Amino acid sequence: MKKIGFLSFGHWSPSSQSQTRSASDALLQSIDLAVAAEELGADGAYFRVHHFARQLASPFPLLAAVGARTSRIEIGTAVIDMRYENPLYMAEDAGSADLIAGGRLQLGISRGSPEQVIDGWRYFGYVPQEGKSEADMARNHAEVFLDVLRGQGFAQPNPRPMFPNPPGMLRLEPFSEGLRDRIWWGAATNATAVWAGKLGMNLQSSTLKFDESGQPLHIQQAEQIRAFRAAWKEAGHAREPRVSVSRSIFALVNDRDRAYFGGGSSEDHFGYIEPEKLAVFGRSYAAEPDVLIKQLKEDEAIAEADTLLLTVPNQLGVEYNAHVLESLLRDVAPELGWR
Repeated sequence: MKKIGFLSFGHWSPSSQSQTRSASDALLQSIDLAVAAEELGADGAYFRVHHFARQLASPFPLLAAVGARTSRIEIGTAVIDMRYENPLYMAEDAGSADLIAGGRLQLGISRGSPEQVIDGWRYFGYVPQEGKSEADMARNHAEVFLDVLRGQGFAQPNPRPMFPNPPGMLRLEPFSEGLRDRIWWGAATNATAVWAGKLGMNLQSSTLKFDESGQPLHIQQAEQIRAFRAAWKEAGHAREPRVSVSRSIFALVNDRDRAYFGGGSSEDHFGYIEPEKLAVFGRSYAAEPDVLIKQLKEDEAIAEADTLLLTVPNQLGVEYNAHVLESLLRDVAPELGWR
């Protein structure tokens, strides 16, 4: 069995070729797709966060809205860029959204990817400390966020407060019990996966990672997952960790599928997303269900993970993306033992 959800970047464009032509469209269609995914029996609705872009940005209003419209499906991010985040304010937002959703939030956080503007986090008021990098700053924000999610009091109460206080030091409110165990780290390297395992975060591995061996993405990801689990075990955490991988997968079951994706599956390729940092970009899978089943059986990282996030072409509209999910859940997942 494997949990299966979708991952949407929430792209929108005023182009006549897009069914998602405004920020309002992107947000409202994201909610509708989450509702449809739950009705189809999918397990998760996840959203990517990008700033200064025609995509989804501030995630918590969307997560809260999805939580209010659904009752079972996991609701998450993959990922929130921690370079931009005030970890205390984020903990309040996350606690609120998780309470609205009844404890279904699964928050993926990370250092983030190259953005639309140069050093965009500076416009949000954040600058790395002297001698530290932006990645160090993101990990520091993450560690503060994890700490306050424990729910321990740390703030000195006012001796003459406007409202009565409980005894002792004060914590952030609202507090959502268990949310700390539902934080994931999006790791692009083996080292950051190990770091996440030591801190007790779940692991998200995307459709790309920095190249560390020259091997195909799925093999490098499988090695990354094993390193994460070893670090988790060594740290002595009580619960079992969770691991997700993201993939672009399309079962070609009708003429419309073939028109959009019938060019066939792609291959992994290597390129630079940052200077002097070679990355491996994962292939897309697009084939008839029987062929797709054979291809996916050979993906070592999917086999290692308990959760699969399907990246969806959200600008093709809610109806078509619901069809993409339904085709995989109905025609592919059972034959692979995922359902």
